[in-house]
Amino acid sequence: MHAETARWLLLIHQLPAKPAYLRVKVWRRLQALGAVTVKNSVYVLPAGEQTQEDFEWLLKEITEGGGEGMICDARLIDGLSDQDVRGLFNAARAENYDALAKELRALADALSADGAGGSQAETRTRLTRLQAEVSRVAAIDFFGADGRETVEGLLAGTESRLREAETMTDDRREDAAGGAPSGTLKGRVWVTRQGVYVDRIASAWLIRRFIDPEARFKFVPAKGYAPEPEELRFDMYDGEYTHEGDHCTFEVLLARAGLDDPALVDIGEIVHDIDLKDGKFGREEASGIARLVEGISVAHRDDRQRLERGGAVLDDLYEVFRMKRA
Repeated sequence: MHAETARWLLLIHQLPAKPAYLRVKVWRRLQALGAVTVKNSVYVLPAGEQTQEDFEWLLKEITEGGGEGMICDARLIDGLSDQDVRGLFNAARAENYDALAKELRALADALSADGAGGSQAETRTRLTRLQAEVSRVAAIDFFGADGRETVEGLLAGTESRLREAETMTDDRREDAAGGAPSGTLKGRVWVTRQGVYVDRIASAWLIRRFIDPEARFKFVPAKGYAPEPEELRFDMYDGEYTHEGDHCTFEVLLARAGLDDPALVDIGEIVHDIDLKDGKFGREEASGIARLVEGISVAHRDDRQRLERGGAVLDDLYEVFRMKRA
């Protein structure tokens, strides 16, 4: 959605003081629809047939409850920009994904502690609930917020471990660990989501420098992209190379490509700590590198420029770690 053509639906409403439950009901419905507020009692959704229908049904509930309101088809002229509003959506969904990631890590920890002797039925119930919640959040993730790949990886990892406990076999894990032969990774088109950030920047650098020197990169919307033959997707939903369990895409690429360079492992730990925000490795460099990546993303909207600037930082970082290991 380009800035000059972005269209939004605004729901502007007023609720009566009583009954009090109506406010709670409307608020919960707005949260479920994925709407964000841009002003008191003014909520926004991306314009579309489904989102318009959603707002229309909600407006019907509001008026039936004694409130009033209207739905506007809007283009932003001044004040908030389209990018600002998309940022509001992404921040809300990133918060959802972060909460889900914490629940999934807690579930994985409980599974590790209990092993096959724990309550697998209870774990399966909790996992099923979380899978449904992830699907719900993904459905209202209109602009591809960061965090979905982390959650999907944690879901897949927990599912694999639970199935292993249930079946007492590690066939599934062995299949997941297997990678494509290195010869199939040369001269490919590597596809990832627009708005590259730390894991995608680092993964693209790793691909071009150590896996596929002739790699070409394509940046696509987070939703709705159908890959062409011979394309490889990374750090995106349903990608061939994306989060697995509690591993970020950079770590998965390292393992799949059989790269055991200690300097790359160091970088992978930093990328992990920044991307997954779980403090797993406690790398002291993470905060500084995170600020650098933030600065690159603010200064450069173009994804190729982000890769170029981020790649230069990673080139230098790699040399530092390589010299320390020498």
